[in-house]
Amino acid sequence: MEAIARAHTNIALIKYWGKRDSQLFLPMNSSLSITLDHFYTETKVQFSDQFEKDSLLLDGNQVTDNEIMKVTAFLNHVRNLAGTKTFAKVTSVNHVPTAAGFASSASGYAALAAAASKALQLDLTGTELSALARQGSGSASRSIFGGFVEWQKGEKTDGTDSFATQIIDEKAWDISVLSVVVEAGPKSVSSRDGMQRTVDTSPFYEGWLATLEEDLKRIKEAIKARDFTKLGEIAEANALKMHATMLGAKPPFFYWQSATLDVMQKVMELRQQGLEAYFTIDAGPNVKVLCEPMNEQMMKEKLAALPSVRDVIVCHPGPGIQYLSE
Repeated sequence: MEAIARAHTNIALIKYWGKRDSQLFLPMNSSLSITLDHFYTETKVQFSDQFEKDSLLLDGNQVTDNEIMKVTAFLNHVRNLAGTKTFAKVTSVNHVPTAAGFASSASGYAALAAAASKALQLDLTGTELSALARQGSGSASRSIFGGFVEWQKGEKTDGTDSFATQIIDEKAWDISVLSVVVEAGPKSVSSRDGMQRTVDTSPFYEGWLATLEEDLKRIKEAIKARDFTKLGEIAEANALKMHATMLGAKPPFFYWQSATLDVMQKVMELRQQGLEAYFTIDAGPNVKVLCEPMNEQMMKEKLAALPSVRDVIVCHPGPGIQYLSE
């Protein structure tokens, strides 16, 4: 009973920030993302009666007890669906810079959900798989699908209506996403903790929530019309609003470093000069820059020339879950 799955990371254009239920990973708001072709996680899951407990090998290393507990809690959801108590051996390789603003938890839990459910021969639909992946990491619900994806927040308390759906696939509209790496160290405040602190203590949080439905409606119109300018403007403003909520938290915190601001300012400066691009930033110091494919090479060169930039990796819309053989 084994299977291997590959899941790609995603970058949110309309951000998910805050949970209404932290046990079920139910979000306060709906969100929208692009699945990226360049970064992914490959995970093999083997179930066997010979295993006495769950184990996880991540990038060739044994992980902490805390990580094992998280994975076991997630696998329990899959086991419950399959009606089994069999333990699993999980072997996962991240082709993602972990814990530095690249969403490795999204690709990680999406790949784990897909491989574990396939190994146990659960024939889940994309929607069911998305709802399952969500219970490991909220943004993992979006990595089940390729292209442009919306995670619907849902209304039900049991979370059965909180899952992602694909808006258009990865071949429908090619835009460039430049992943600008400025800092590879771990974050001082995890996304999970930062999110909760913001919801609990920031007076700006309600203002953020009040604008999201309109952002989502308008960005979906931009995707439908393939309107890059509108897409970029909405995504950039949405990211800035999310980061503003953290400054009102008690105690306040932020994920930006001086290099983050260098990149943001460069993008704004180039835009004024006629090179159209927009930035978005998740809960970390790295910046994702959106531009049209015809401008990606010039954009890459301009950003790579900044002294504080370590690397610029060009991405495009990527695929959803893929199942692999040995």
